[in-house]
Amino acid sequence: MGRFMSVNNSRPPMGRRGRRRVVGGAVLLVATLVTTSCGGSPTASSNGSKSSKSGSTSAVKFFAKMSKQPDDQRHDALVKQAEKEGQLDLYTSMTSDVADAVTSAFSDQYKVDVNVYRAASETVLQRILQEQKANFRGNDVVESNATEMFALQKEGDLAPYSGTRRDLVPAAGKFADWTATRFNLFTPSWNTKRVKPSEAPKTWEDLADPKWDGKLSMEISDSDWYLTLYKYWEKQGKSKQEIDKLFADMAHGAKIVKGHTVQGELLSAGQFSVAASNYSYIVARAKQTGAPVDYLPFVQPVIARPNGIGLMKTAKHPAAAMLFTDWLLSKDGQKVLTDLYLTPAIPEGKNPLDGITVIPVDVKELLANDEKWSAQYDKVVSGGDVVTQ
Repeated sequence: MGRFMSVNNSRPPMGRRGRRRVVGGAVLLVATLVTTSCGGSPTASSNGSKSSKSGSTSAVKFFAKMSKQPDDQRHDALVKQAEKEGQLDLYTSMTSDVADAVTSAFSDQYKVDVNVYRAASETVLQRILQEQKANFRGNDVVESNATEMFALQKEGDLAPYSGTRRDLVPAAGKFADWTATRFNLFTPSWNTKRVKPSEAPKTWEDLADPKWDGKLSMEISDSDWYLTLYKYWEKQGKSKQEIDKLFADMAHGAKIVKGHTVQGELLSAGQFSVAASNYSYIVARAKQTGAPVDYLPFVQPVIARPNGIGLMKTAKHPAAAMLFTDWLLSKDGQKVLTDLYLTPAIPEGKNPLDGITVIPVDVKELLANDEKWSAQYDKVVSGGDVVTQ
């Protein structure tokens, strides 16, 4: 149980039940949270785009039929049919350790083999789009970043999904054809050997202080964080010139890093003092293992980007796909994410973000004007020094 198989150009052969098969990113392509004080949270009705594909597939009809059943009957029927199907094809941008933990827990509970294709979110999206264009039914379900999930929704590739657990997801995580499973929280973090508690940033504006010149790191692709903070400052009454200067001052002498995991590793190693916008879970996990890093107390507002799950209209294994989606949103599935220091969409018990101002990434704006915001952010980080590991 738990062995990974890396396959380059073809689907790996079926193995014994419960095995997870991971296909790496090198594979060739086949053809806010609970509360927010700033504006309205996106909802299914306001953000959901209608399917661009007419007609109803057998998978869509199956999902609709299951959605009408009471929870217990639905679960029993899904388990019976999913174990008869025998496998699930999952495409995801989860990090390898998260994908490993999630699929292990699911396969331990149900007799379903999980084939995993894991890659960067953009690569996952392009693979699905090319497979759909070629009428190749490659995956049953997808779990990825909000931007890519919206793109798939816009293409009409995702099927509607409903359920008792989805109803518990906050409005900032419920969309027409996909549902948030977790939230990535952007937050400043720092190396505690290089930054005293009294010196740690207390506001986002603090990151522009000249004392951090040459000591601050920014991630090279965080245009979603940039967009959200930019719009937040606009709402606070800052002018365009003031906002542009704040970001320029941050980037002056900054260490520009590709990848949040790498950024966290370099922060732990003391390669710089502060990371402007790393994910809180990466820092929390490093801190738990003894690394000299911290991110608490949170700099507010905390910027949250939903990562979610969607059922494919063309799913070959619809019961397994729906069972996995139900499970990932269940207490068991959400606990797996919590144990990895991720922020689950449905927290159990006391919410660690109670009393914290949280604002969601405006994914709809990012999707509509991605080139604009990416170009602006590229210009910002051009003021720093790119760090290669």
